Amino acid sequence: MNILKLIKRTWNSLPLSDKNRWRVTRLLLEPVLPLLKGSIIETAYLREKEWQSRKIRPFSGDPFPVLPFAEKPDIIIWSVIDWRYRIQRPQHLARGFAERGYRVFYISTSFVNTKRPGFELESLDDAGRLYNVRCHLRGRPLVYKARASEGDSARLRASIASLLEWSDSHATISIVQHPYWHPLVRKLPNSRLIYDCLDHHEGFGNTGADIAALEQSLLKEAEAVVTTSQFLYDIAVTRNSNTALVRNAAEYDFFSREPDSRYCAPDGQRVIGYYGAIAEWMDLDLLEKLARQYPDCLLLLVGADDRGAARQRLAQLSNVLFTGEVRYQDLPYYLYGMDVCLLPFLVTPLTLATNPLKVYEYLSAGKTVVSVKLPEIAQFDGMVAAAETHDQFVALVGAALREPPSPELVALRRDFAAGHTWPDRVSAFEEVINRLPARLVSVIIVTYNNLALTQVCLDSLERYSLYEQMEIVVVDNASTDGTPDYLTDWQGTRPHCKIVLNADNLGFAAANNQGLGLARGEYLVLLNNDTEVTPGWLRTLMNHLRLDNGLGIVGPVTNNIGNEARIKISYKNAAQMRAKARAYTLRHIGETFPITTLAFFCVMMPRRTYEKVGPLDEAFGLGFFEDDDYCRRIEQAGLRIECAEDVFIHHHLAASFSKLGKGRQELLERNRKIYEAKWGPWTPHRYR
Repeated sequence: MNILKLIKRTWNSLPLSDKNRWRVTRLLLEPVLPLLKGSIIETAYLREKEWQSRKIRPFSGDPFPVLPFAEKPDIIIWSVIDWRYRIQRPQHLARGFAERGYRVFYISTSFVNTKRPGFELESLDDAGRLYNVRCHLRGRPLVYKARASEGDSARLRASIASLLEWSDSHATISIVQHPYWHPLVRKLPNSRLIYDCLDHHEGFGNTGADIAALEQSLLKEAEAVVTTSQFLYDIAVTRNSNTALVRNAAEYDFFSREPDSRYCAPDGQRVIGYYGAIAEWMDLDLLEKLARQYPDCLLLLVGADDRGAARQRLAQLSNVLFTGEVRYQDLPYYLYGMDVCLLPFLVTPLTLATNPLKVYEYLSAGKTVVSVKLPEIAQFDGMVAAAETHDQFVALVGAALREPPSPELVALRRDFAAGHTWPDRVSAFEEVINRLPARLVSVIIVTYNNLALTQVCLDSLERYSLYEQMEIVVVDNASTDGTPDYLTDWQGTRPHCKIVLNADNLGFAAANNQGLGLARGEYLVLLNNDTEVTPGWLRTLMNHLRLDNGLGIVGPVTNNIGNEARIKISYKNAAQMRAKARAYTLRHIGETFPITTLAFFCVMMPRRTYEKVGPLDEAFGLGFFEDDDYCRRIEQAGLRIECAEDVFIHHHLAASFSKLGKGRQELLERNRKIYEAKWGPWTPHRYR
């Protein structure tokens, strides 16, 4: 195995393009392929050959026609297996969600061996809803071994950014099926995170120690965890209270339909069969006992022998047949040729956590199933014979061979399987999505004249926040330009919105405090009325706070402000602004940087910060320095202040204060003295 690792590492490091690498691979392997039949090398080669034969295009601006409008959030499945590996839960879920109207992007575990960030895309349906994605990543690392290096993580983020930009995905649901992806996924823009826990990953022999550590973080940070077995549920629920059990299932229509032809043993023997992975969890002692106990039967093992150990162990037995890997569509051919179907696993932490998908498929065909006694076998409601010892297992197989099932029993098994189908499981999974935590966010806006700007701001909030659990609280400071009448009409059709109409101008701090006092949200936003928000801004800011309890307040980058939050960006209109902002923020997915003071044109804080620090200091009157003061108080409370590079808000800047004329400078000097009396000399803000 060490030699194979060395060969792979050396091969991937050669300065060859993917196209030339494939040509060389074919020249070297095709002549010796008959000698490798049934091996993992043959399986990998055939899978890659099928991929290369399809019409796959690298991302080059517009590799496919424009996708249909996304009425629902896009689903990104961060897979645990390649799309062309054995068809299992990941592929069934992906297809099921696509059939329900989601756009689904299946991120494969295999990478394109190139340095330049990007992706290859394969359309998997005619509706433009299901895609297989292979990200560019030099060296093609195995996701099961170790977490991605910093360099690989940066390249993967850039690759996913190009995918999001092309697909115009503004809201996504990430379904993570292996912990490797967690550092990349946790801060995707406007994304929700579900951990689909399929296996006890620590039970695999190739799982690295840091993968186990990543899983602990994933369990904690996911907004929901879905497990495939009660064993996994009992572990997950201790780390994440929002855990659901959604077991595996069968493609019932496919497996219940008898094929035109079925497998027949070479000498007409009855067949004791198994299909699936032949890996370290197979009980080879048990298989040998079965073959020796029933020499007049054929022990048929369908699937690749991943390590070659099973072939080596059973090679001397003439009634054992290995087929090697077969196509998913050919499984019924073998299944209907089996007299007894097996689940011959070792009892290990890995198999104790397993909900065996193939049992649902066996039962769809009405077959007799004999299994080792695992916790999940109990949920098959007596449809599966379970053994605690080798002798019991061998005896149960013998009984099944002597007494073929009655038509009534076959029908009962089929009926059971018909109640456990992938559409059922997709429905249950969609319920988990629909029940994701609904965190209320309150957006407080203070207005003082500038009605046109207020209208644009409110319109952008409703168009581009892409967040249903949002309340808007508008506090007007005695505007004289028709703002109060407009707000009254506006609020009348929006029960989730509140307005406060002050008779006098109470100032920025006092008006915001009024709004904060009315706000019910778990997260609180202070937003100027001379701003325009961009798609998905709200959840992206919120996720920074949700994932970091030490972060007290966060704000976006912008085009116009007097400190490091200002970036170099130019545009001519609102549509161009959103496009430029999108391109910038996607280049900075998940990035924040420490900042001394956030300007309060747009900031978000969790309620816990507000409860700890308290309201804004109203001594600052109409405005200036209340944001500096509040940031010092947040620091004093032991919390951090950061600016998010992945959120952009357009800011007109000083729309209200510009009308003060000479009084503006007087107010600024007055408030600077108040600030310095509390905190010492004020440090002027700087640009980057």
